[in-house]
Amino acid sequence: MNKIRLGIIAFLMVWMGSCQKKTEECAIDAELLGEPLELEITRLEDEFFQAKTPLDFAYLLEKYPEFADQFLEQDLYLSQDSLISNLVQVHGDPGLRSLYDSVKVEFEDLSWLETDLENAFRYIRFYFPDFKAPKVYTFVSGFGSDLLVSEYMLVIGLDYFLPSDHSFQPDLPIYIAERYQREYLVPMIVLAISSRYNQTNPQDKTLLSEMIYYGKSYHFVKSILPCTSDQFIIGYTPEEIEECWANEEYIWSHFVENELLYETNPFEIRKYIGEAPFTDAISTKAPGRLGRWMGWNIVDDYRMNQQIDLAVLMGEPDAEKIFRQSEYRPRRPE
Repeated sequence: MNKIRLGIIAFLMVWMGSCQKKTEECAIDAELLGEPLELEITRLEDEFFQAKTPLDFAYLLEKYPEFADQFLEQDLYLSQDSLISNLVQVHGDPGLRSLYDSVKVEFEDLSWLETDLENAFRYIRFYFPDFKAPKVYTFVSGFGSDLLVSEYMLVIGLDYFLPSDHSFQPDLPIYIAERYQREYLVPMIVLAISSRYNQTNPQDKTLLSEMIYYGKSYHFVKSILPCTSDQFIIGYTPEEIEECWANEEYIWSHFVENELLYETNPFEIRKYIGEAPFTDAISTKAPGRLGRWMGWNIVDDYRMNQQIDLAVLMGEPDAEKIFRQSEYRPRRPE
């Protein structure tokens, strides 16, 4: 018992202390990026606001059936006429028109997004040859939906990614809303795509399984976007990342000494995995989702030690195996 108390006291004393950064090398494979890939971003928000009559909206629904089915959820309406009536009403909302105008100013040029997505999709296809680039649409959802990512379609609600100081903001907790900026957009998309390849054991309900799942997800994003800062992958500030590395040993001791790895209580698991402004079970100065961050470190060590391909890593469902063969050890603060 004294050991647990001493560990947490030491953690609190050094939490804001000196940091130990993870050394990362950034390298883009020019040959890989030279492979042809067709990608076109369709600005559906423009077509929506250019429509004027019910006939115009009916034409759009026929032109983009996947968008109508998956994003607008056409099947939930009694008829297509009901959906069209709703779209006409929304179209006339002056607040939504102002939001659209703001999006047009901020995102007039999306060439950066097209380039970043093309590069990401080429990398994914390199590791997973069956991958096909989805159709990409942008839209102004009135803060109704940020991203829809399916195998064949990607819809981006650009209104969610307006600058943090803009007068229009989604109704989200500040610690989450801060991650809705353009630098986070492509990592969010790649993170969503990772779930397609991230194999798990559905019978394993432990905290360790959740940690490894998220660790594999973040490792996937870093492999696909090697020059993207960890900040935009996990959503921690640079200061939070530095503090996590400085205190990795103390964070890990909390998991081990409290026998948390094989915890199956969903409430307890949520403390370390779920969205929160901080991980108060450890410290109010510790960022939320620390279990995910620890899982990322374990997965990094596993792939490095085992020298396996990304596809093999993502296809491994055994969290216990990944943990044991990672030979994970926290780094001591210098």
